[in-house]
Amino acid sequence: MPSFDVVSRTEIPEVDNAIQGAMREIGTRYDFKGSACSIERTDETLLLKADDDLKLKQVQEVLNVYLTRRKVDVGAFDFGTSEMASGNTVRQTVTIKQGVEREAAQKIVKAVKASKLKVQVAIQGDELRVSGKKRDDLTATIQLIKDMKLTLPLQYLNFRD
Repeated sequence: MPSFDVVSRTEIPEVDNAIQGAMREIGTRYDFKGSACSIERTDETLLLKADDDLKLKQVQEVLNVYLTRRKVDVGAFDFGTSEMASGNTVRQTVTIKQGVEREAAQKIVKAVKASKLKVQVAIQGDELRVSGKKRDDLTATIQLIKDMKLTLPLQYLNFRD
């Protein structure tokens, strides 16, 4: 029986490469001279530090450019609110989303069932498994999920006959 998986994964090595490129640019740009701007990653979170809100916004833009260049979807990042840190600096935590959230998974299942396609959707942890008898039904399901315009970046893996 043909099936495929719907997942949302962010490649951490590509995120690290983007951070290194952004830090290189921050170190060489004239408008960042003498400032204490930095980007640090620990597990699934990033910590952006800057002197003020304007510099923090510029750090975000530089990071977004480098993430886009490395083909990492910026929709997988949840930018928190900025907060004051010690020494009159500003910091912001950014969470890297991994896996399909429960609410988004239920929304996908509901939309697929409402479309009357002859497929079954099963939620397996932070992934979805879609299976059906015909390959055409599975491709129609992929198109339906893409047309839902979810903010979460999704990948379609393990397409099997």
